[in-house]
Amino acid sequence: MRSIAIRDELADEWKKRGVREKIEYAILTAEISKAAFGLTPTEYAAHIGLKRENLRDHMTDLELIFSMLGEAATTEIARPTDTQGFAPNQVAAKKGATFAGNARRELEKKSGRKIVSRENYLDAPESTKRLSREAAA
Repeated sequence: MRSIAIRDELADEWKKRGVREKIEYAILTAEISKAAFGLTPTEYAAHIGLKRENLRDHMTDLELIFSMLGEAATTEIARPTDTQGFAPNQVAAKKGATFAGNARRELEKKSGRKIVSRENYLDAPESTKRLSREAAA
């Protein structure tokens, strides 16, 4: 639920800041995903084997957290500079998501484990997969 709230807050900020077209929202979203994870949402969905399912519904907790971090950081960067229009918001999106991407890479380095995985919840619910991950650890 918080992931949706953070995404909605960012979308509201973009609207206030002159982002109007659906394609602009898609481009900005792709910028955030690419900088945070190295994959656009379309590439990410293909990576984990989704066809028409919602990507966020199939992300692990850490994938969601880094997605939320990129979106929240983008909002925080755009606000104090009163970023207006598509191109300046694209710059803010890259900056916010780069922050999230750097944090993701740092955690990967310290944990020795990749955050972007091929896990999804197509065959088993999150609770079942979480239990099997915990048992393996």
